[in-house]
Amino acid sequence: MLQTKMTQILGIKYPIQCGTMQAISTAELVAPVANAGGFCCLPAATFQTKQAFMDEVKKTRDMTDKPFGVNVGLFPEMTTTVTAEERINWVIESGVKILETAGRSPAPYREQIAKAGLIHIHKCARVRDAVKVDGLGVDLVSIVGTECGGHPSMEEVTTLILIPAALDRIKKPLIAGGGFADGKGLMAALALGVAGVNMGTRFMATQECPIHLDFKKKLVETLETETVLVMKSLMNPSRVLKTPGSEKILELEAKGASLEELAPYISGRTSAGGWKEGTFDKGMYPGGQVVGRIHDIPTVAELIQRTVAEAMEVKQRLDALFK
Repeated sequence: MLQTKMTQILGIKYPIQCGTMQAISTAELVAPVANAGGFCCLPAATFQTKQAFMDEVKKTRDMTDKPFGVNVGLFPEMTTTVTAEERINWVIESGVKILETAGRSPAPYREQIAKAGLIHIHKCARVRDAVKVDGLGVDLVSIVGTECGGHPSMEEVTTLILIPAALDRIKKPLIAGGGFADGKGLMAALALGVAGVNMGTRFMATQECPIHLDFKKKLVETLETETVLVMKSLMNPSRVLKTPGSEKILELEAKGASLEELAPYISGRTSAGGWKEGTFDKGMYPGGQVVGRIHDIPTVAELIQRTVAEAMEVKQRLDALFK
């Protein structure tokens, strides 16, 4: 067991979170992470009805008796009429005790969350946002550097700078994401003062992750230089794998394309088939620079165990330096 404020607050064994990856973070991935001692969230935004969400919560509970959470994005959604407040109520009704919010400020929802007694993690990408949520009463702050797959900030600050900059200004425990894939990274983060790490891209290349095997093999082959930031023209950057689809988006952005013109290429519906079929020609696929550190496709349990074992090896090596 590796005890930090993160493990104590969430009731988990290891300070390792599998990042929330929307449609990929199903019970088939969330439960194995929980069973292996890590932490993972179901993404509420992928469910258009409360019943579908409740069914997935039940499915996850049938597969694990360990803690897991639910992610509720606070970004406006174009494809649904369900509000964030309603989704938080789904979480409350489900009995899941850990909520992760992301996107806009959770201030309008803090009373709702606090009254329900939920453990609240808020994920952000800028130091000033971390400072704001730190003062709102959240239990854990989560921050991601520009290396991360998904949505970093427009400021493009690297994780190595972002972590200490945030820790200098907040009091709540910090979970750090962007560039983590192994025990060396975990120990580096702990040395900087975080309570745990958020690893998303690395968990995509595990046996349980519900994406096509060809896609996992592509992750193993992809270099750290083969990701790009798209949607910067929309002030909503996303780091994705370099594919024909993402290069088309960059081409359109360079020509000044509008949101309406970009929508067919950036919609999740466009890339949905690729995750399942192992094709990469259309749409965009989130992936961090750490993809270059992926060399195999282990089980979730194997990945977590060797991450912890490697972290302990690093600690022993460092201990020897100070004798």
